[in-house]
Amino acid sequence: MITTVIIWQILMSIFAFVTLFKIDHWIVRLFDFPKVQLLVLSLFGLFAGMVYFNFSSLFQWIGTGSVLFAIFFHIKKILPYTSFLKKEVLRTTPDSSSNCVSLMASNVLMSNTHYDKLLRQIKKYQPDILLTLESNNDWEKALQSIENEYPFTVKIPQDNFYGMHLYSKIELQDVKINYLLKDDIPSIEAYLRLDEQHKIKLYGLHPKPPSPTEAKTSTKRDAELLIVAKRVKGLDEPVIVFGDLNDVAWSRSTRLFRKVSGLLDPRIGRGRFSTFHAQHKLLRWPLDHLFHSKEFSLNRIHVLPEIGSDHFPIYAKLELTTIAEERQEEHEADSEGQKLADKKIEKAFTKNFYEYSKLKSM
Repeated sequence: MITTVIIWQILMSIFAFVTLFKIDHWIVRLFDFPKVQLLVLSLFGLFAGMVYFNFSSLFQWIGTGSVLFAIFFHIKKILPYTSFLKKEVLRTTPDSSSNCVSLMASNVLMSNTHYDKLLRQIKKYQPDILLTLESNNDWEKALQSIENEYPFTVKIPQDNFYGMHLYSKIELQDVKINYLLKDDIPSIEAYLRLDEQHKIKLYGLHPKPPSPTEAKTSTKRDAELLIVAKRVKGLDEPVIVFGDLNDVAWSRSTRLFRKVSGLLDPRIGRGRFSTFHAQHKLLRWPLDHLFHSKEFSLNRIHVLPEIGSDHFPIYAKLELTTIAEERQEEHEADSEGQKLADKKIEKAFTKNFYEYSKLKSM
């Protein structure tokens, strides 16, 4: 039993610190996701050591020390997404402000036919903006009933699990459908025209995850996020980026995205708001995200009930306010972070120098 516990402790340490290696392969990046689960397993390893060890062996000390470091490492990553740390985004409670925008993002799961469940959530929460991911022609037909309330639409039905639909009560302008890295992986870019004085830049994203069945590495996922981050940084208007990013909030790549883009995360100081996996309580982490510029405060954010998908929908309401703009500070990437972002983007285009040159000229 002692040997088993030592092996367990060392494995927990390896699973924790392997994510520090700058390796994009899915086998390594897989361990970015289950931080809470690995923390629990590491605590179990520490407890087992306290029960079975007499600490007469160097290996018992090594195992206990390594699992302790793993526990502290996981806590450091997860802690910002708890109520123990300061909130990054101010909360306001507008009564009837015209500068509010509510958003719902839902990875519907293409094979899911429980259309009524999502329609009930839409009816209940009445978001100004609805983004569906994995939506195909069947989902497009099922959502036709909301188009009277959502007259502004962007429809990209696909049968490859990367279809995307945007429904808006607010006027959309300068709509672009981008295929940043692959011809079958779209993203949406548009302006929301709130009124004559205010418009908001909106990005809807759904990059491929690193996995044995999707992408062997996280290279293109990371590059897509960072391309958008660099575009966002150069904008003068308020910005919202949301969707299923197939990454977790505490990963190196998402933290780099936040630094390069300057965008804020309303979950910091509030909770993880885990949206995946809807059917497995023990395997949940935050895959669906909302980031915004410093001009916004948060009114509310919720993970909504399941709709038959492997993802829960997520809902948030933001307010454009001068108080937020004055009191909140956007993130800044240092020169090393900027170089790393450029390197990751370039790496994704190593097999297509023409596309990379075209991207740099934009």
